[in-house]
Amino acid sequence: MAETGRRTHRRGNRKEYAMPAVTVANPLVLPRVPDSDPTAAPRPVRSVTTAPSGFEGEGFPVRRAFAGVDLRDLDPFIHMDQMGEVEYAPGEPKGTPWHPHRGFETVTYMIDGTFQHRDSNGGGGLITDGDTQWMTAGGGILHIEKPPEELVVSGGLFHGVQLWVNLPRRLKLTEPRYQDIRGGEVALLSSPDGGALIRVIAGELAGHAGPGVTHTPISLVHATIAAGAELRLPWRKDFNALVYVLAGRGTVGAERRPVRAGQLAVYGPGDVLGVAADQAQESRSPELSVLLLGGQPIREPIAAYGPFVMNTRRELVEAFEDFQAGKLGTIPAEPHPGHDVL
Repeated sequence: MAETGRRTHRRGNRKEYAMPAVTVANPLVLPRVPDSDPTAAPRPVRSVTTAPSGFEGEGFPVRRAFAGVDLRDLDPFIHMDQMGEVEYAPGEPKGTPWHPHRGFETVTYMIDGTFQHRDSNGGGGLITDGDTQWMTAGGGILHIEKPPEELVVSGGLFHGVQLWVNLPRRLKLTEPRYQDIRGGEVALLSSPDGGALIRVIAGELAGHAGPGVTHTPISLVHATIAAGAELRLPWRKDFNALVYVLAGRGTVGAERRPVRAGQLAVYGPGDVLGVAADQAQESRSPELSVLLLGGQPIREPIAAYGPFVMNTRRELVEAFEDFQAGKLGTIPAEPHPGHDVL
């Protein structure tokens, strides 16, 4: 039922906008999230912040979605980058060099484009056009993410999100794990009036579970809301609630605070999470595209530095020492086609 693959609408030779890779022609054919109970308490909006722009890895553009937000409001999430949206010219695509992680999970969701992953545990492969790569770093792993060679040569669209999900103290040193979630595996739902397409990547929404298996209980949802439409979703009371705007303009909460691309809304306690799309949208983003995140707070001390997220400074020092001693893994040898292996 889902249609996957890169889609760019054009007018003549001019690109107008890129649609998310996982979509359907008619959301009304999908299972629908039921109307929320009119007596259910809406979650108020605590804050709206604007993500500053920067560069990551070898120089690809990112927006730091959680910059300036108190970690207590984000818990169990630590960090999130919106990667792109950028249309690379030939020779421009960039990635990251080999680097370590310990103490959390990285979630890389490719909305459009292609990234290649390798790690010191032998995991890896291509994530492209709606795929999600879920890597539990746990006790330690080395990995690299880069565009495949053919994309470097051709250039093309690149747009994704990388999210860091914390692990509780008892799981900080768990065995590393890798999940490869194809775009066609996500649970697709519709709002009651068909005005919103909802992609459940992890967690459960209105009885529909996403394919991602998580150590920390969370929900990860990508919703596309048509101009003028509104989305009201039931949300677990024991979860926090965040909405990050990937593209378009709209409002959040019953108080209808305005938001736009590159902004994060943090919600307070309640039963229902609300977000609505403005009637007037830009031609390149004719719909409101948002990432909805919620999780059960861990409420433990956080000591984070660079690629490590631990509970104490001593544990951070141990992580750096273990990395320098080669205990977090070894970079696999690069194959050299055309040469015999002795």
